[in-house]
Amino acid sequence: MTGFADSYRGKTVFITGHTGFKGSWLALWLTRLGAKVVGYALPPSGEQTLFEDLRLAELVTHIVGDVRDRNVLAQAMQTHRPDVVFHLAAQSLVRPSYAEPVETFETNVMGTVNLLEAVRQTSSVRACVVVTSDKCYENREWIYAYRENDAMGGFDPYSASKGCAELVTSSYRRSYFPPESHAVHGVGLASVRAGNVIGGGDWAVDRIVPDCMRALMNEQAIQVRNPSAIRPWQHVLEPLAGYLWLGSRLLQNAPTYSEGWNFGPHGTSNITVQAIVEAILQRWGSGSWVRPVESEAPHEAHFLKLDITKAVNALGWQPVFDINATIDAVVDWYAAYHHDAHLDVRAFTLRQIEAYERTAAQQGLAWAPAPCEVP
Repeated sequence: MTGFADSYRGKTVFITGHTGFKGSWLALWLTRLGAKVVGYALPPSGEQTLFEDLRLAELVTHIVGDVRDRNVLAQAMQTHRPDVVFHLAAQSLVRPSYAEPVETFETNVMGTVNLLEAVRQTSSVRACVVVTSDKCYENREWIYAYRENDAMGGFDPYSASKGCAELVTSSYRRSYFPPESHAVHGVGLASVRAGNVIGGGDWAVDRIVPDCMRALMNEQAIQVRNPSAIRPWQHVLEPLAGYLWLGSRLLQNAPTYSEGWNFGPHGTSNITVQAIVEAILQRWGSGSWVRPVESEAPHEAHFLKLDITKAVNALGWQPVFDINATIDAVVDWYAAYHHDAHLDVRAFTLRQIEAYERTAAQQGLAWAPAPCEVP
């Protein structure tokens, strides 16, 4: 099998949520791969956004829209007639889901329904990858890593909404896009669950790495709510490589790959929040952390790991970075952003993508693309 370097060249790729953190990295990578990217999302929010820092509006067709608006979403997809769809639009934070449960369910569940309805109505689509979360699983706080056939669930509204999105995707695959009838409908539909994704350009409030970087930039102590919680940490390029490789496999052999897939780190990257914070402090070269007193903090999972055996063996994907390389790449991005007032964020981010591709190629990974021109 060849890598995905040529899988997207000249193809139209529709991304929901392209103004978000992961969506911005994915959109930039796809333009590098020669795709015509059409993005559909709410406007970028916050004082700092990766979408704006990357100047992505210059590179992609930028559509402002809400996935809860089924008719507008369907019209956008029918107008641009994509070959491939990546669905990333979501309310993506646990704690805000307690404050806005209706919005969370409407966006994450009905947004997925609306997206899949739009796929049904757009005959050009050949592959669709629905992005959910590692928190889609019913978390029993056990020491075992969750596998793709474990039960969906969720304690908090965010986690439950992601479990529901997985059930919606499975229902649509069985009802409208069954792999055994691919010759009739022509669509490959898969869902993907990633670990705790970290990387440069994430400015979300109430996420540990952005919280760390904001505190360090302002010379303040980092507030760490749950230092002993264990998460599957991974650089943003790791799951995105999995999504891109899966999309290319769906284009080539949809019946084989139209399933759910985990993309997480190796076991050595399943470490505590405290360990991540202290590694960031060491790489940054200064700073401290404290544990705030919270009398009524909402429930959050303590222990969570993903089993990636299926993706490694059946898809030929595996992580490129260990935890040290992940931390280095993350902190280096924020340090460059903070210290260089004239930084070309797009060029710097592309260099990180290129370095990741080179490392993957050196490791002999099947998906690793050959070098291609930078837009």
